[in-house]
Amino acid sequence: MKEAVVLYPSPHVGHLVSMVELGKLLLTHRPALSIHILIAAAPYIAGRTDKYISTVSASVPSIKFHHLPIVTPVSTTASHLEVLTLEVLHFSKPRVHEELINISKTCKIHGLIMDFFCTSGLSVANELHIPSYFFITSGACFLALYLHLPTLHQNTTKNFKDMKEHFLNVPGLLPVLATDMPKPYLERDNKAYQYFLDFATQVPQAAGIMINTFEFLESKVVRAISDGLCVPDNPTPPIYCIGPLILADDKRGGSSKTSPEDAHKCITWLDSQPNQSVVFLCFGSLGLFTKEQLREIAIGLEKSGQRFLWVVRDPPSHNLSVSIKANGYPDLDSLLPDGFLERTKERGLVVKLWAPQVEILNHSSVGGFVTHCGWNSTLEAVCAGVPLVAWPLYAEQTLNRAVLVEEMKLALSMNESEDGFVSADEVEKNLRGLMESDEGKLIRERAIAMKNAAKAAMIEGGSSQVALSKLVESWN
Repeated sequence: MKEAVVLYPSPHVGHLVSMVELGKLLLTHRPALSIHILIAAAPYIAGRTDKYISTVSASVPSIKFHHLPIVTPVSTTASHLEVLTLEVLHFSKPRVHEELINISKTCKIHGLIMDFFCTSGLSVANELHIPSYFFITSGACFLALYLHLPTLHQNTTKNFKDMKEHFLNVPGLLPVLATDMPKPYLERDNKAYQYFLDFATQVPQAAGIMINTFEFLESKVVRAISDGLCVPDNPTPPIYCIGPLILADDKRGGSSKTSPEDAHKCITWLDSQPNQSVVFLCFGSLGLFTKEQLREIAIGLEKSGQRFLWVVRDPPSHNLSVSIKANGYPDLDSLLPDGFLERTKERGLVVKLWAPQVEILNHSSVGGFVTHCGWNSTLEAVCAGVPLVAWPLYAEQTLNRAVLVEEMKLALSMNESEDGFVSADEVEKNLRGLMESDEGKLIRERAIAMKNAAKAAMIEGGSSQVALSKLVESWN
């Protein structure tokens, strides 16, 4: 009977990409495996995946995709996209059960590896006596906080969003500002908080936890998790740092309206720019800004005098920082200040909707990256040795900012007003600081060191490869 591993990612394209890369990595350690990936239909615009899935299917026949039936979430007006995702995954449990039974008819399943969003699948795996694992697509710092959430919950009755200037103690981390908690954790009464609190109590039941990180990047917090400090009342499963898992060649695509010519134009333009002179601004497949904020960014870019490559998406119809519905094709002339494109054409390029991020970050002309702090984007920058300006928008990105700035020393912080607005002066200050200041120089040196450490982790005998080997050997 053929050996198999089943992977179950969250619908968002960033989570899917990390899970697919995990599948590819497993195949390098055990080529005879059959990798089956369960795909739940996203309840929001999670980034186009059809092109990416077809590319993987054609290039790696051992990876097979199973599309679960569409499920309509109950909370159609939810303010947190996490609620929509979690409800879809919860109501998909019967279909996951069916798929696992079908796969087990022809394969011996060594394990169900779940995104932490997919914790509802844990009970299905237990019922079918299939070993269950979690794959954390974010970093070890997020995992430490996630595992420690039940303890933090017991220690206070307040909403974290109301605990301004109060710091939380999480093993392995510097004190965390309560308001820097992931967005779904800020209010105790919302559904997303209740889901994650419940899930955090279940994760220790798994046979193991894989993290998309490498030990050198987060050594202190990895030790704290492994030593059981984050889950004081239960055993902690074995921890496997198996990253960084990133796309070597970015085939994700951004939109049906994005042409290969647009992507090629970015690289051709970068080819004509001086070494490490360009700041790249890109905010993931979900990140959105209002028209007012886009204008502030443009003014800040122009005032800074820095060379830039900027990916612009159409603003939402109302004040959201996350794209839940289809995003239109941006009209740059109406969105940006009058004459901005003409005045900056000698040192800047604005592209619509999407750009080949991995290729851009690895281009010699790129010297800085303004990012929403999504973990995939963070690792892509780390592997390219590019320093960061951290501008979180949603999910756990505020926590990631704190870690990148205070613990990893890889970023400057874009600081917003209480309503989340960032002024043109703040944009200008950060761009100049990253490219011109002594602090920016130190961050750049640190970024190069991390790039070298990331490479070392993934070569034969490196820490991440050794961790994965131990995992695969446990399936014998």
